[in-house]
Amino acid sequence: MSNADIRGRFIWHELMTTDPAAAGAFYSKVLPWRTQPSGMPSYTLWMAGKTQTGGLMALPPDSAPGTPPHWLVYIGTPSVDASVADVQRLGGKVLKGATDIPNVGRYAVLSDPQGATFAVYTPTSPAGGAAGSGAPPGEFSWHELTTTDPQGALRFYSELFGWARGPGHDMGGTMGVYQIFTQGGTQVGGMYRAQDASTPSHWLGYVRVTEAARTAAAAKAAGGRVLHGPVEVPGGSWIVMLLDPQGGAFAVVEPPRVAAAKAPAVESKPKPAAEPAKPAAAASQPSASAMPTAASKPAASKAAAPAARKPAAAKRKPARGKTAAKSASKKKRPAGKRAAASRSTSAKRGKSAGKKRSAAAKRAGTKKKARGKK
Repeated sequence: MSNADIRGRFIWHELMTTDPAAAGAFYSKVLPWRTQPSGMPSYTLWMAGKTQTGGLMALPPDSAPGTPPHWLVYIGTPSVDASVADVQRLGGKVLKGATDIPNVGRYAVLSDPQGATFAVYTPTSPAGGAAGSGAPPGEFSWHELTTTDPQGALRFYSELFGWARGPGHDMGGTMGVYQIFTQGGTQVGGMYRAQDASTPSHWLGYVRVTEAARTAAAAKAAGGRVLHGPVEVPGGSWIVMLLDPQGGAFAVVEPPRVAAAKAPAVESKPKPAAEPAKPAAAASQPSASAMPTAASKPAASKAAAPAARKPAAAKRKPARGKTAAKSASKKKRPAGKRAAASRSTSAKRGKSAGKKRSAAAKRAGTKKKARGKK
């Protein structure tokens, strides 16, 4: 893939935090990641198997006062300098001007007109991965923008990166519309209006995992905090929003369980029903080391995403009765005994149906209790 094709693709994710060593230990317990030296001072790589998924570093000394730990998304562009000029023309700000990292690439840190921070990046080596092929576990698969002006943000990013408006989902009440956006015809993220005026505009990345509930439990056990979920969303995916021990916000998504067992899952779309976190504005200004190594070829994000919150109760089908199986397996009987056998079978079926109704009632009670706890 040439750099001309990376425009608008999420190609790198970087955690800047107050305690890189502790963060490395936490995420390695929660996600299918491990850390690896980058070859550059004070910069560590996140590895999912043999794939580089992002970077880890300390918050730069020149960060704005009060800047909390946060993840920074890097979006591909064929020309960093042209993107910087476009951001300024469109009403955004330059937080760190275009900077070269020898044998790695060129980047700049910017903010959109509503204040959400992001970076643009042109790698020295073409970025790998194919959009829409489905992110494997451990890779970022969805990107969500909480903003004070969803329509204004969509116009800004569409002109800057060529993103297109996808389906919109009415979340009801005062939540407004969850607006999907596409890149190259693939749904890659969503935008929605912040419900609290004190919540700054920000990006949130979703990492794909095999089991959301297990990830949530691992995060709590490792000292993190669960903000929302696990919860099932339309399309069958399960999501959890989390904070790491240092305060960095991230989310995970589990693909639909039934679809994953039978066939490739149909991409679902997120539609948050509540605003679980209020991260402070990430006005970061990373140092020149804040990028992947020369060997890095970060894969573009694929769309497998969360959607509108639904009760997390899983739907189950009642087990099929044993009567039919037994009846089908019986051999033919003399005519004299068939009538009696028929009456006996009918009675058994009546008992079986009663048991099914009883089991269904118990499950319904269990679901109501689960919803009440939530």
